[in-house]
Formats: sequence, C-alpha cells, structure tokens
Amino acid sequence: MSFILAIDSGLTVTKAVVFDLDGMQKGVARRTIAQLMPRSRHVERDMTQLWHQTAEAIGEALSLSGAHPRDILAVAATAHGDGLYLLDKDRAPLGPGILSLDSRATAEVDRWAAEGVDMASLALTGQAPHVSAPSALLAWIKANEPERYARIGHGIACKDWLRYCLTGEVGTDRTEASTSFTDVQTQAYSPEALDLFGLNVLHAALPPISHSAEIVGQVTTEAAALTGLIQGTPVAAGLHDVTASVLGIGAHKTGVVGIVAGTYSINESLSLAPQTDARWFCRSGIAPGTWNNMSISPASTTNYDWFIDTFCAAEKAQAEAAGDSIHARLSPEIDAALARPSSVLYHPYLFGSPMGALPSAGFLGLRGWHGRGDVLAALLEGVVFNHRDHVDALRGSFAASEARLTGGASRNPTVARLFADVLGLPVTVTQTDEAAAWGAALCAGAAVGAFERFDADPRDLAASSTTYQPQPDRHAHYETRYRIYREVAQDMAENWRRLEHLSQEPRG
Repeated sequence: MSFILAIDSGLTVTKAVVFDLDGMQKGVARRTIAQLMPRSRHVERDMTQLWHQTAEAIGEALSLSGAHPRDILAVAATAHGDGLYLLDKDRAPLGPGILSLDSRATAEVDRWAAEGVDMASLALTGQAPHVSAPSALLAWIKANEPERYARIGHGIACKDWLRYCLTGEVGTDRTEASTSFTDVQTQAYSPEALDLFGLNVLHAALPPISHSAEIVGQVTTEAAALTGLIQGTPVAAGLHDVTASVLGIGAHKTGVVGIVAGTYSINESLSLAPQTDARWFCRSGIAPGTWNNMSISPASTTNYDWFIDTFCAAEKAQAEAAGDSIHARLSPEIDAALARPSSVLYHPYLFGSPMGALPSAGFLGLRGWHGRGDVLAALLEGVVFNHRDHVDALRGSFAASEARLTGGASRNPTVARLFADVLGLPVTVTQTDEAAAWGAALCAGAAVGAFERFDADPRDLAASSTTYQPQPDRHAHYETRYRIYREVAQDMAENWRRLEHLSQEPRG
C-alpha cells in the first residue's frame, strides 16, 4: 500500500500527517512549538527546535499510521505564510524565525504609506506591504540590526525551512514567492520591487521558485535518521498554508470563497487574471496564470482560544480531567446567548485588524446583567463579522455563490450557522480534519504521478460535507448588528491611536 506524508506547521503547532491515496488520514502527530516574545510586537520561534519537533512528529505519525517508511511515495510541507526565516551565507539559521503575528515593522509600514511606497507596491507586486510581510521585516532588520542584515544568505518561509531540513535544498514555490517581491503580472521576481523597498542587495538571497507539485529534492541521510523516513524519499515544493487549506476543502476554484477560521481570518478567491486592491493580496496561484486573492487579518478564532486560556483555564483543566471538553460545557451558554437580544459587540483585534496593527480588541455595550455566555457569543460574532469584512471586499470583485469553511471552529455547528447567517451565503464544511496537510499531500502525490493533478482530489467531497443555508430572519438580524460593528470601528480610529500611546508611557 502507498502513502503520502504531509507536514503542516502553523503558528503554534507543527503536525505530520500520513494519508493513503484515497485521502484517508492514517496517522497524525502534533508538537507545540513555543512562541518567543522577547519584547513588545516581537513574535518569534527557534528554528532548530521547530525542525527537531517536526522530525519527532514525523516519526510518531509513521508509527501511528502503520505505514512502512518505504511505502511513503513523497513528502510535502505547508506552513504559515509571511513572517521571515533567515539563513546566513553558510545556510545556518540567522536568529529566530519571525512569525506572521509579529508587528515590529509598524514604523516601516507607516513610513512607506506616507511616502506612497504602499500604492507603488500594490501596483507592482499586487499587495501593499503589511507589518509581517518579508519586505517590511527585512527593512526593519536593515534599520535596526545591520550586522544581521549583512549576513543574510537566504530569506525563506517557514515551510521552506522545513523543506531545507529534509533535503538540504534551498527554494520556494509560487504561492510563497509572491508575498513581497514578484511582479503581479509576470509572476516572476522583480528587481524593481527590491529597489522599491530599499533591499536591492538581497536579490541573490531570494530562493528559486518551483511549482508546488514539483519534486525539488530527496530526504537526506541526516533527515532520514531524525525522522524515520527512507533516504531518497522524494520531496515536493509544497505551498503556503492558506492556499493549502483552501485546496484541501475543494475551494481552490473560481466562484467559491475559501474561509479558514484559525489564528488568522483567512478569506481567498481564485481568479484567472490579476486584480489589485488594497483590501486583499493578489498573489500567485498554484498553477501559472492563476491568482490567489487573499483578504486576511490576524483576528479570528485565536480570540476564542485566548479567552478560554485566560479566563477558563481551571475549568478547562477540570473538564479535561473528567474526559470532557470545555467547548461542550460552554456551548449551551453560547447558544442561549445567541438566541436572545444583546447590546454586546466585540472587535476581535487582539493581534491586528483589517485596518492595521493599531486597533485593539474590546467589548462594548457590556452591562452588569450580562453573563459569560453573552460575552462569548459576542466574541464569536465579532470573529465572524471580521471575516465578513474580508469576504465583502472579495465578492465585490470576484463571483461568489458559496463559501467553504475550515479551521477548528468550523466543526462547531453553531459557528458554521453563524457564518452562513452573517455572510448570507451557503457555507459548506467538509469532514477534512487536516485540510492544509491534505492540500500539501495532493501536491506531493501529483508530483510523483499518484494523482493526475494537484487539484484532482480523489475524495467524494459532496458525501463528506455539510452545507448550512442562511436563514433570512437571522441574516437580517446580523445585518443590523454588523452595520453598527463597522460604524463603531470607524469611529474608534483616533481612540485606538490614543490607547496605543498609553502602552508606551511609563507608570509613576
């Protein structure tokens, strides 16, 4: 029997998943990777630890699956996009990897906006630079860590670091290459983009670009020893996890909005021609001549996780000790709150927003008679409202007759119905537990001929999906609440700036 191994490294967890050729998950192993926050706005991880933890997960997934390593046809990785993983000129890690939750480059992005660089970048590269874009992070390093900047040999993405650890080959794929430095029209690297950001000396540091479903190396002797894989196992280029997730749920096609509700609010539409707008990133699709239009912000269900970990930690531990789930315990409270009128609104901007890094999270309309259920209902509603901000931007330019939803929250029918009612669209949830990993597996399988194409999914998605239809009365209810949510956010712009200044003033 033949299998495919996929790696999916998110912002907190790295996973290894073994699939058979029917798309069935045979073994999965996870490792939590510590986030390092040495100072305000810095969110990093140790690159060597990431690789060792991933290697351990690969070995465990192989063991759990019962697959013999020689039956692994190919391997591919996907991981969080943007951020920055640097190698020096000897191809060793050059400091910690920088996650896409990082916002240290706020001043660089603000300066570029004042100088018009953002609009020039939008026209040239398909996107205005944001705080965790490789362009902004490299500019920050150039200004603040010149010695480190001078030692840069390669600037790569997270999944490309794991690919390098597996194969010893430096490179990237089309979806990842287009995060900062490609021409949106030609989909090739643009020297003009490097010049625009003042980074022209780094042209040689840009990794070569391959198709996501292209074999780019083989598992080395060293990697085989650490992972349990067979030396020489083919490794495909892999892809950005946003596109991997959308591919894994069957939404990597025109007319569908792919939604990933996780740490980031991710919303993506595929197009056959480039169309640029400051509200989304127009990046290269998997296949030449296609574009992924991604409207995103770091403001999705990480808000819910934060609330549970911060305010329900003891109850969560008690539930787990009893073999129960904190989510199951909270669900009746949330359902009851969603069924009654409430003045509570929540803006889910703990780590960022569609308006940039300055807006912060907060509850409004909270009264003494509101309980935990009301607070959590408003929190989840705010998360879905934030997704709607992005989906509305996309469907103003790209046809969208349905949405497909993935991410941990999608497994909760209450949340899936909330998406349908807020968006006013049919929302389909597949039974795919590891959507991003399966997207990577499709690319790996296509690279070795196990699948006809990267998007030739062998599964019967219709049979394994649930579609939630919007209810007209609930949609009308959320239209009113969403309008107020938006108006308050617009009115808060100057107050958010004032609040940010408070965090910079010493006490006493």
